[in-house]
Amino acid sequence: MGATSAVGAYGERVAESYLQGLGMTVLARGWRCQIGEIDIVAVDGPCLVVCEVKTRRSTQAGTPFEAVTPAKRARLRRLTAAWLAETGGGYSDVRIDVVAVTIPLRGRPLVEHLPGVV
Repeated sequence: MGATSAVGAYGERVAESYLQGLGMTVLARGWRCQIGEIDIVAVDGPCLVVCEVKTRRSTQAGTPFEAVTPAKRARLRRLTAAWLAETGGGYSDVRIDVVAVTIPLRGRPLVEHLPGVV
């Protein structure tokens, strides 16, 4: 695993722990289909939450939230539809969240959560 992949995997573990701390139940991590990958699929009460995790070691190339472009949001909508089609759905609500994880040189990672980006 390369350094970038390791940073991303670490960020996903941090995000999963954060979401569980909010009371969400994580159903899947790294779910893949033909059109791409969903980082985390969780349930928040009656709501299905598809979560994009963006991890950065610095904001030199922009903030993690800036990496979720309109094209990425459109892909997340398609991926959400694919997940629901494969699993059968059954949720009263569905939303797409972004969790940004910034890893400082020292100390704990900074986690920011933006619910309902799409």
